[in-house]
Amino acid sequence: MANRCTYIPRIMLPRKGIDLSAWAVIACDQYTSQPDYWAETDRIVGDAPSTLRLTLPEVYLEDADVAARTARIHQTMRQYLDNGMLETLPAGMILTERWSGGAHPRRGLVLAVDLETYDYQTGSASLVRPTEKTVVERIPPRLKVRQGASIELPHIMLLIDDPDRAIIEPLFAQTGSLEKVYDTDLMQGGGHITGWFLPAGAATEAVEAGFDKLSDRAVFNRKYGCTDAQALLPFAVGDGNHSLATAKAYWEEVKQGLSAAEQADHPARFVLAEVVNIHDESILIEPVHRVLFGVEPDELLDGLTDFYQSAGCKAYLADAPVENAHCYPLLAPGKAGVLVVEAPKWAIPVATLQTGLDAYLAQHPSVKIDYIHGEDVTRSLAAQPGNVGLLLPDIAKNDLFRGVVFDGVLPRKTFSMGEAHEKRYYMEAKAIVR
Repeated sequence: MANRCTYIPRIMLPRKGIDLSAWAVIACDQYTSQPDYWAETDRIVGDAPSTLRLTLPEVYLEDADVAARTARIHQTMRQYLDNGMLETLPAGMILTERWSGGAHPRRGLVLAVDLETYDYQTGSASLVRPTEKTVVERIPPRLKVRQGASIELPHIMLLIDDPDRAIIEPLFAQTGSLEKVYDTDLMQGGGHITGWFLPAGAATEAVEAGFDKLSDRAVFNRKYGCTDAQALLPFAVGDGNHSLATAKAYWEEVKQGLSAAEQADHPARFVLAEVVNIHDESILIEPVHRVLFGVEPDELLDGLTDFYQSAGCKAYLADAPVENAHCYPLLAPGKAGVLVVEAPKWAIPVATLQTGLDAYLAQHPSVKIDYIHGEDVTRSLAAQPGNVGLLLPDIAKNDLFRGVVFDGVLPRKTFSMGEAHEKRYYMEAKAIVR
């Protein structure tokens, strides 16, 4: 099908007998300011086979020995392949269930995504798109790790908007008849993860048929209240976008000089990812509030109302929220109320607010901004002289996709999705060279 983004891979897993609790290590872009976490991970792993030896924790990305670390990674990959440390499964997907301390497990499906259907550039209309802006400066150091690598390990999470829970969730009724390929505790408070192999066949065909429906134009337009002018979005990147962007950059290098036939099934064209339904009970989409420092509230309000009015909106400070408007409780010493923007030009409240704040900050370079998790912390900071806090409303899960569909990539710090220890641990691998 022309709109198909997914691909059934041949996934690699550690051979039987390897300690999976030492093998699985959290995504390399976590705990980047906590070298003690990674030192403890190194102590736990010791000499055991581990994905720690196949990835470069970003806490070390600026170290003087990064080139030597990268060379060791490439060497270890070849060793693991040569000595049979990794075994290649038949074509198929992996159904995975991760408990990480919450009331519900995260349930997902590990498969491959066609990088030809992904584009991180601003204004992209690709079928797989980021939810937030890609910082292209972050790609080159990661690309050096991928160049010369023989395998990849995924911490990418793609989201689908399946409110009927018709694609992934029914598969868990079949786990009793599926081969369990991993079942282990995860180190450093990561919880527990189980995986079942879903061989290529009727079950994977049903999954892909479900994905195809996400790209059905009539269904898509009804779901989001849009027209054919809005690009289809069956998959949104929920986590690991810079890893995905790096894989894309690498594929663009590799495919140069390849014939169309050679490109069609080249392993570097496809990247492993875990697909998760945004309506999974474990996915908590939490707002990220804003606090500005070194600003007078009246001056900020004047600047914001002028901006919104010039954009064709009506903006003012009210005593309470107003229906059918984007509203933000404003907190400052001696000042309180709700910033109201009527007839907003942006699909979701965070885009409305951040666009206005970006315009204000561009005109007032001495004013600083921070992005705060938690209303209590926001209120505490906003109580200090010279500070102003703006609270964001809760984000409806449907609004995340709708925001990307109508507004493009969402503003930075749009939402928070899970704590650091809940991020994906490396487990599966896939070849990226022939």
